[in-house]
Parts: sequence; structure tokens; C-alpha cells
Amino acid sequence: MTKNRVLIIDDEKDLLELVSYNLKKEGFYVTSAMDGETGLSLARQEQPDIVIIDLMLPGIDGLEVCRALRSDARTSEIPIIMLTAKSGEVDKILGLELGADDYIAKPFSTRELIARIKAVLRRSSMRRTTHSEVILRGDLTINIAGREVQCSGEPIVLTATEFRLLHFFAENPDRVFSRDQLIDGALGQDVSVSDRTIDVHITSLRKKLGSCGKWIETVRGFGYRFREKEEV
Repeated sequence: MTKNRVLIIDDEKDLLELVSYNLKKEGFYVTSAMDGETGLSLARQEQPDIVIIDLMLPGIDGLEVCRALRSDARTSEIPIIMLTAKSGEVDKILGLELGADDYIAKPFSTRELIARIKAVLRRSSMRRTTHSEVILRGDLTINIAGREVQCSGEPIVLTATEFRLLHFFAENPDRVFSRDQLIDGALGQDVSVSDRTIDVHITSLRKKLGSCGKWIETVRGFGYRFREKEEV
């Protein structure tokens, strides 16, 4: 069985050694870097199965590394987990908005990190095996396999989290979902985010979709839904 390849980018040497040791014990192949520039170079060269990035890095910080990975075709689909000593909601929202798949605040147990890594890899594997499908709603086109979205023929650039939310909505039309249900269904039960984070993602998603954002409706007191048909 092929080992999953993990790239860890963190400037704390002791933490890097501890996490690397435990991941190798779990059967992962591990490479590491202590700054953002080296980490980006390794990600592009080695194409790991997942990247673990510390938010506070010398030179290029973790958010910039995340942004660079997501904007590069060679690395845009690689799952990302962000590590940080900051636990504030703003930092979490920023990380997820830039396309991180999960977020863990320091201090954390290696057991928790390994569980999160395995969960993110499972979801990533499921997304890769999804059959080709295109969902059409009026002027909105969602290419599931190609992870492409268009409104009136114009391409829409979404973060990984925004695309997962839109995909989940479009596959479950006319169903009203609470914020907790959206977290579990679109992002996964192992992702630790709040109701506020979901609201921020949906607001950003609607804004990016422009006139096609009308398909995502707020159901006051309950949550959100994706309409099945155009209103007459």
C-alpha cells in the first residue's frame, strides 16, 4: 500500500520533530520545512497528499503559503490543514476563506492532528472519485469533476470551502439546512468551525456568484437552501 505523503511547514523545531516522528509511526511519508518559501518549493516539487502549515512563519506567513498553493494549478487540489497559536475567529475564517480544509489551534495533541489528517484525506479521496457531473441552474453552471463554476458563461473563482458548500447545496436542492448541518455535510464533522464561519462563507459565495447568488436562499430562523427551480 502506498504511503500518504505529508509536508509539514513549521518553524518550531521541537514540534516539527515530534509531529514527524508520530506521523512516521502511523505509516506516513513525511517531509518538512521551517519557512514558507522552502515549504512552497517542496510542495510544488513533491506534490504531497496533504500539507500542514503553521500560520506564523518567518518570511512568507502561513496564510500567504495557503494562498499561493491554492492559486497554483500544480498544488491547488492538495488538502491543507493550518496550525496556529492563534485561536481567534478572524484567523480561522481567513484560513478557511483562503482554502484551508481544516484548522487546529496550538497546543494540540498529535493524536488529534493524526485524526484530522486522516479525516481530510478521506474526504479528499471521496472528492477525487466523484463521477463527472455538471449541475445547471438557470445561468449557473457547476462542473463537479472539473471544480469549475460559471455564471452567464463567466468563470467564478471560489475557495475550496466555498466550492464544497455550493456543491453540497446543488446536490440537495430545496432542502433547508441549518448551519450545523452544513458544517457536517459540506465540510465534515471533523472540521471545527462555528455558525459565524458558515455565514461568512455563504456571504462570500453569494457575492462571488453575482446574479447567480439568488439560488442560495436564507430561510429565516432555520438556515439556508438551494432552490430547485427558477421563480416565475
